[in-house]
Amino acid sequence: MSNEIEIGRGKRGRRAYSFDDIAVVPSRRTRDPKDVSVGWQIDAYHFDLPIVAAPMDSVMSPDSAVALGRFGGLGVLDLEGLWTRYESPEPLLEEIAALPGDEATRRMQAIYSESIKPELITQRLKEIRAAGVTVAGALTPQRTQEFYKTVVDAGVDLFIIRGTTVSAEHVSGNAEPLNLKRFIYELDVPVVVGGASTYTAALHLMRTGAAGVLVGFGGGAAHTTRVSLGIHAPMATSMADVAAARRDYLDESGGRYVHVIADGGVGHSGDIVKAVACGADAVMLGAALARAAEAPGQGFHWGPEAHHPQLPRGERVEVGTVGTLEEILFGPGKQADGTLNLVGALRRAMATTGYSDLKEFQRVEVVVSPYQPR
Repeated sequence: MSNEIEIGRGKRGRRAYSFDDIAVVPSRRTRDPKDVSVGWQIDAYHFDLPIVAAPMDSVMSPDSAVALGRFGGLGVLDLEGLWTRYESPEPLLEEIAALPGDEATRRMQAIYSESIKPELITQRLKEIRAAGVTVAGALTPQRTQEFYKTVVDAGVDLFIIRGTTVSAEHVSGNAEPLNLKRFIYELDVPVVVGGASTYTAALHLMRTGAAGVLVGFGGGAAHTTRVSLGIHAPMATSMADVAAARRDYLDESGGRYVHVIADGGVGHSGDIVKAVACGADAVMLGAALARAAEAPGQGFHWGPEAHHPQLPRGERVEVGTVGTLEEILFGPGKQADGTLNLVGALRRAMATTGYSDLKEFQRVEVVVSPYQPR
């Protein structure tokens, strides 16, 4: 049965759902939250928490990546951010947090016009490795060819190729595009690529040999992609579509499992629950972790789209500070808005619906919710 809607006589569109549009349904069984496992593994790397920090300067510094790693998550450093452009970016982070709203974009464009320095990429990744946690760094597809050797030589464990959207079939009349399949095959480290938001796009990325696919497009708290480009992919539908691609690729490849990571629109604990329910193995968090007292953004949050030199598609937004990183992950919660004790909320939801691990919970029943919870 088709869920297409007639927009007008010449155009039809498929109905899509965000996380706010759906709800998880309890089953006949409940469990003790202490018996629930929220761990996951990608390639040879096991994590106690299904939480990956978004590679954004407002979220991750080398120190906060180490802190998250010690708590059992994965911090991903933006290798095109301030930490690889400046030896001491702390004064610039303070300046960005203090900028008046009408000056933020222009000033950030100037700050981020400084060139990326390969020696700083090496230095930052070595700082994280020295702490004994899993090392992950992110580049955009446009910069991957230029800096990937530096990243690999520095000893990265997981390589993230992250953009607003990443395709396996980029076409350019000006330059040779990154051949993802050849590139991933030649690397000795697992690669996670994205974003993708459709079944077909995700399936093609899986066929490149990627270890994981990021799912999301324009749904983050600091994105204005829907306003500036008219493009947006509601996350519940995107997650379910990409999970179907993972299932079909598992059959097609003879058993190769590609991990699916929700990236965008996952700002509160209930969103994490629904992301896993729709098929996510883990979630990539931006604003949710930018609210930590240790976050480099000091209560503000922005992504690379906010300082694009020609067409900004994001903005610096104030998210506030709600607690320490430990409180955001494990509580105790001080308010009932889904910003604290994210892991405890996920455990509670899984226990309430009777599931003991993440892969089981991906099979939980969901309904289209008739109300807006926030």
